[in-house]
Amino acid sequence: MLGAYGVAVAERATLQAPKPTPILYDRNGAYLAQIGNESGEGDEARIDYGFWRVDPLPERVVRATLALEDRRFWAHPGVDPLAVTRALWQNLSSGRRLSGASTVAMQVARMQRPTSRTLWAKAVEAGAGLVLTLRYGRAAVLGHYLQLVPYGNGSHGIAHAARWYLDKPVADLSWAEIALLSAIPQSPAAMNPLKLSGLARAVRRGGRMLDELARQGVIDRTEHAVAREQLAQIRLPERRRRPDALHAILRLSSLIEEGSLRLRPGDPRLRTTLDIGLQADVTRTARRFVNDWHSAGAEQAAVMVVKRGTGEVLAAAGSTDYRDHRSGAFDFTRVQRSPGSTLKPFIYALALERGLLRTNDILADLPEGASGIGNADGHFLGPMLPRQALANSRNVPAVNLLRGLGLDATFRFFRELGLHDIEAPAESFGLSMAIGSLPTTLDRLVRAYGALAEDGVLNDLVWHEGQARTAPKRILSTESARLVTHFLADPLARLPSFPRYGPTEFPFPVALKTGTSQGYRDAWLVAWSRQYIVGVWVGRGDAGTMTRLTGARSAARLARAVLMRLHGSGAGELADMAFPAPDGHVPVELCVFDGKRSAGGCGQTLVEWVPEDAVPPVETAAYVRHEAEGDRLRLAVPAVHRAWAKANAYPVEEGRRDAGEIRLAIAAPEHNSRVWRNPEAPAFLNRLALKAVVEPHVQQVVWYVDGEAFALADPDKPVYWPMSPGPHRFELRLPYRTEASRPVRIVVE
Repeated sequence: MLGAYGVAVAERATLQAPKPTPILYDRNGAYLAQIGNESGEGDEARIDYGFWRVDPLPERVVRATLALEDRRFWAHPGVDPLAVTRALWQNLSSGRRLSGASTVAMQVARMQRPTSRTLWAKAVEAGAGLVLTLRYGRAAVLGHYLQLVPYGNGSHGIAHAARWYLDKPVADLSWAEIALLSAIPQSPAAMNPLKLSGLARAVRRGGRMLDELARQGVIDRTEHAVAREQLAQIRLPERRRRPDALHAILRLSSLIEEGSLRLRPGDPRLRTTLDIGLQADVTRTARRFVNDWHSAGAEQAAVMVVKRGTGEVLAAAGSTDYRDHRSGAFDFTRVQRSPGSTLKPFIYALALERGLLRTNDILADLPEGASGIGNADGHFLGPMLPRQALANSRNVPAVNLLRGLGLDATFRFFRELGLHDIEAPAESFGLSMAIGSLPTTLDRLVRAYGALAEDGVLNDLVWHEGQARTAPKRILSTESARLVTHFLADPLARLPSFPRYGPTEFPFPVALKTGTSQGYRDAWLVAWSRQYIVGVWVGRGDAGTMTRLTGARSAARLARAVLMRLHGSGAGELADMAFPAPDGHVPVELCVFDGKRSAGGCGQTLVEWVPEDAVPPVETAAYVRHEAEGDRLRLAVPAVHRAWAKANAYPVEEGRRDAGEIRLAIAAPEHNSRVWRNPEAPAFLNRLALKAVVEPHVQQVVWYVDGEAFALADPDKPVYWPMSPGPHRFELRLPYRTEASRPVRIVVE
């Protein structure tokens, strides 16, 4: 028996408390939520709050607590013999339990490990009280009591109760407020101050406590009268309700669990970066737009708003409504989905960074060399400046840049940007990484776009004050980041794919990129101004298809509404919002067909930033005149674009053969490629298009397959070869001449 008693006492003879729980506020001090400690399961599950340390011990609270709970606290060793004697006498003489004689130390032992109220339990608590007082000292035991004592509604500890019920620090409590709070632990349910009836009971009991404090001389007559009057008039602040931001709150809770910050044990209030007013407005706006798109199959949307410069997350709507049965409980800012074309800007930025691309280069948006990848609109736009190719979101130029950079290098760059943490080889995603095969999340995407917005420096997203952050990392040069920003901020460069004055255009400078995944499953847009970054995703929880809801038709409209709300300014107030130019660059008007400074006669030009020391000279216009044809203008384009120009009804300058040298090349098929036949398809469908590039133009070329002449054809028109299994060799020659192209070898499966 004695041994069992010793073990039971030892189990309770250390000061133990759950970790303090935080209260979350938005950036302006508005209440968000409090994060509790969960315990138990099923019907016994509960969430407890508080457990804030009280250090130093406020004098008024100490005097009131000891006067009401343990008057000889500073004299006895953890058990009060006089109180025990009195309790035994009262209980025995009355035949029922009138007094428990529990000291503060004994109550600490009971609160740390609640058990049934038996004589054995009382004896164990007494022994534990003696050991606790001897081991830690009276002040520590009292402080622990004030950290654990329950105040109803899940609140524990007077510091938390003071902040939760009265919204003030415990050191600032008046005698009336101390009396009110001290009344609650006796019967937390009956004296719940959040209910009018409970508050009335707590006030009445608090009045009796003030009388007892006056009787013991803890407060004088004047203090008693003032406290009585204040208690009668006491009103709690308006009851705080958790706003509609549950996904963001859960995200913050997970950050706390991960240990990204150290909470102050005595006051673990947490100021977040969120703006609750903006959060509510963004959520309502997303809900309204998704309701409009419901007939097209859209069910959910997610929106993030980040402050430029600091990376602070101002709003994060994970869905239109957490309670929505259509996957509303999923936080779509953190769900991996296909990003569509939203990774293209990083491919262009890396190509600029590596010197693979210059702003006045001409990219080919042509089916040749596209590896079977087309454009979303089914068309090809021919020769384009990089600004146009990116702003129009053309797939072929992006795929060709990716091929030039290399799959592994680009895959590593995407990882460095934080877009993924996938361990699979880059080949498993292939060239389709440029158009959405590499999954990512909205929060990762917004963070990565921050590197473009912040002159090439990658930073963490910031969710709360004191957040542990990795050091800023320069991932691109300022020049590359600013050039891509200017590419994406030019409404003229978006023509013809994105019409003027639609949802992608603003009355102030905004850089943006849309994205649409295969089958219209995901619609994206990331946009940034000089002040904010906004990311939007629209789709379905089941990853099902929508009806032609592209990033430009859906996500762009939602993002525009958010950005217009954020700026809320007239055009006259936005003069200083232009994006900064890349250092050492000057604006130059370039011809879109050849990237040259036109001396006149180029029908289409764009202003581009080029290095000061590399400004191209003024050259002959893309259009040239032919006196023999009545000064008719003809378009002079490289041979690779000639077939496209003819197909689009441009009068084409065929080129001159003065030097006699003719260059022959095979544009399709690609060298060392593997092609698969469909054995179930008709023979006329199992054909391979053969495409030539000849400069200058000639009337005819001869196609050779496996050393045998196959076809005599116009070099600007494709020739179709019926596929047969096995390895094959293609070559291009001129009739009756020795010139020949480099051979191309393929394998047909």
